[in-house]
Amino acid sequence: MIKDNSALIDAIRGKFAHVDNCPFQGPRIFFENAGGALTLKSVVETSAKFAAIPDNQGRDNIASKALVDTINKAKSDLALFMNAPTGQFFAGESGTELLFRLIRSACVSAPKGSKVIGSSIEHPASRSAAQHWATISGLDYVNVPHDDTTGLVTADAYTRHMTPDVAVATILHASPVTGMGMDVAAISKAIRAVSPECIIIVDGIQHAAHGQIDIAAYNIDGYAISPYKVFSRHGYGLAWISDRFSAMPHEKLIDAPETGWEFGTRDTGAYATISDVVGYFDWLGSEVSQEVEPRARLEAAGRAVHDYETHLTTVMINGTDNLPGLRDMEHITVLGGEENQAREGLVSIVVEGIPSPDVVTHLNDQGIRTHTRKADHYSGNVLNPLGLEDCIRISLCHYNTEAEVCQLLGTLKTLGSDA
Repeated sequence: MIKDNSALIDAIRGKFAHVDNCPFQGPRIFFENAGGALTLKSVVETSAKFAAIPDNQGRDNIASKALVDTINKAKSDLALFMNAPTGQFFAGESGTELLFRLIRSACVSAPKGSKVIGSSIEHPASRSAAQHWATISGLDYVNVPHDDTTGLVTADAYTRHMTPDVAVATILHASPVTGMGMDVAAISKAIRAVSPECIIIVDGIQHAAHGQIDIAAYNIDGYAISPYKVFSRHGYGLAWISDRFSAMPHEKLIDAPETGWEFGTRDTGAYATISDVVGYFDWLGSEVSQEVEPRARLEAAGRAVHDYETHLTTVMINGTDNLPGLRDMEHITVLGGEENQAREGLVSIVVEGIPSPDVVTHLNDQGIRTHTRKADHYSGNVLNPLGLEDCIRISLCHYNTEAEVCQLLGTLKTLGSDA
C-alpha cells in the first residue's frame, strides 16, 4: 500500500524531476498529469547519455551492437510490462501518429463495403483516423454513443451496433476528459462475438500511467501509448501489434521484411528510457509486495497505483476531516458523477458562474497547475452533449499527495463566495 506509507511516498517523489517545483514558476502542485506526466530522473539521465552517442544501429561495430541490444531489451521490457507474449513493438513519432498509422493500415486492408466501428467518447486521435480512413477506403463508419452522464462506453453499447461486416474497431482505454476507464476486454469480447476476425485497435495513451496493461487478456490487434504520459519523455510513441496484424499489407520499404513496421533509424535513447519506466514500476512492485517474479511485481505496482490514486480522488470528491470535498461545494459540479468507480486519477469539474480558464488561472496563481478543456475538436464530443463550453481538468498520479489535494480543495472552496 502507498497510502499509509509516508516513507514510500517520499521515495516515489524523489525519483521524479520537478515533483514540486517548476523551473519557470517555482513551487507548485502538479495536477496536469493527463497533459504529460512528470519525468523520471533516470529518464533524464538516460536521454542525455544516448544523445551523445554518434553511432547507429545495424553497423559492424561494438557501439552499434550495444545500441541494438538496448532496443531489444526495451522491447522485451515492454512485452513484460504490457503482458504481450506475442506480437511486436515499434516506435513512431507519437501515440497519435501511431494510432493513425495502425487504423490506416487496417482500413486500407479491409474488404470494400465493410464497416469501421468506434465510440463517441474516443479522443480524436483514433476517432479522426477511423472516420478519415473509412471514407477513403470506402467503408461505413459506425458510431457507438457513450453515456453522457457517466462518461463511459460499455460492451453492451458496442453490441447494439455490431454487425458481422465490421472489419475494424477502435476502443479508448481511458478518457483524458472524463478520466473514466473502459473495460477493454469486455468490449473486445462483444466485438468478436459478432465479428471474430475484426481488427481491434486500442488507444491506451491516457490509461498507461494509471493501471496495469494486460494485452494477453484483451484479445486485440493494436495498442498505442505516448511515453511522455507515462513518466518518459516527448518525441516518440510506442505501438504493439499482433502477429496477424504484423503480417497484413502495410507501408514498408521495397523488399523490406514482410513484418517490418518501423521506418528509418529510431532513437535508441527513446527505447532506453522506456526500460527506465518499466524498471521503476518493477521497483515499486517490490516495495508494495513480496512478489519475486517480474510480471507479478509489475501487477502489484499497477494495483498499488490504482488504489492510491482512487484514494486521492475519493478525498478530492468527499473531503477529509473538516475540509469539505467537491461534492459538498454547491458551486462545483463533478463531471461523470461523484460515485463513478471507473475513474482513473482524474476529476473534471465546472465552477458555477466562473469560466473555466479563469479558474485555471486563479489556481495557477496559487501554485496549483491544472488545465482547461474546451468544447473544441479535442473535447467537444464530451462537453457539447453536457451543454458545457469548458471544464477544469484536475489530473493526478501516484506521486501526488493527500496534502496537495487538500490545498486544492481549500482554494476551490474560497471560489464559492465569488460564484
